[in-house]
Amino acid sequence: MPRYQSGVFLYNGNKEEAEIETALSQTLPILSKEVKELKVIQTASLEDLYETCRRYGPEVDVFFIFGGDGTVHEVINSLAPLEIRPVIGVIPGGTCNDFSRVLDTKQRPDQAAESIIKGDEVKVDAGRTEDDYFINFWGIGLVTQTSVNIDEGKKNRLGVLSYFISALRTVNQAAPFRFKMAVDDEMMEGEAVMILIMNGQFIGTRRLPVPSIDLQDGKVDVLIVKNSNLTLFRELMTMGRPQTDETQFQELSHHQGSTIKIDVEKKQDVDMDGEIKGKTPESIKVLPNHFTFLSGGSEALQNLVIPEEN
Repeated sequence: MPRYQSGVFLYNGNKEEAEIETALSQTLPILSKEVKELKVIQTASLEDLYETCRRYGPEVDVFFIFGGDGTVHEVINSLAPLEIRPVIGVIPGGTCNDFSRVLDTKQRPDQAAESIIKGDEVKVDAGRTEDDYFINFWGIGLVTQTSVNIDEGKKNRLGVLSYFISALRTVNQAAPFRFKMAVDDEMMEGEAVMILIMNGQFIGTRRLPVPSIDLQDGKVDVLIVKNSNLTLFRELMTMGRPQTDETQFQELSHHQGSTIKIDVEKKQDVDMDGEIKGKTPESIKVLPNHFTFLSGGSEALQNLVIPEEN
């Protein structure tokens, strides 16, 4: 008996034809076995994507996305306001595919389809700003500048490597900014080159070594980076160790909370899940367990599994 009665498989029709054909041939036979009625929908624009999500989101049991972090971000922003939201499954089809990595999803389309259709349903918090939602991260400073500095030609040719080339170039150009921020009831101000608000753990295919980041704790982790240097990297690598006293950190400040308010002296562009959207000042609120995703079945996610009802 199929696992789900109804579903949508959405993909970006602007991708390379060979890539689309390969992905469809590898994934649809696997997914269709577990979905009684599966609609396959090609989108050619953001308007198409929004309309598809609004139309089918409240009606189907599961919503599969073949695409990268940008496509996932737009889909969750379309589904987030709905009162009834489907289970979401991600088939990686972008450059970094960071949120699929958070869910421990295999990166080959066929392996991803096999793992998520048999994987567990997990509840996932979401961050909400005044106008948008995010599920992996919100950031200003270095992270935004890195995205802006990416050469699209290199991105197409080099994939993930282009992000690291951009990051290396951006570090040398990092300009500090002054900020004021409230994390729940804690007030702080100072100077930073980057502020990250993390719900997931991956940026640019790399996991941040911050053990407290949790998709389902009703909080986000706030990382304030004062300078980008060797001291910062040493502090990052020791976070979460029993003997570490984070109050002694020089270049990194770490906080947790469910409501964040942030302002800076000079407006900053905001990076949400790899998409440049909005500007500071910004208010952020955590929406606990707002989405349900299919995981890759990792033991690392076993504490997030939705318990079966008796």
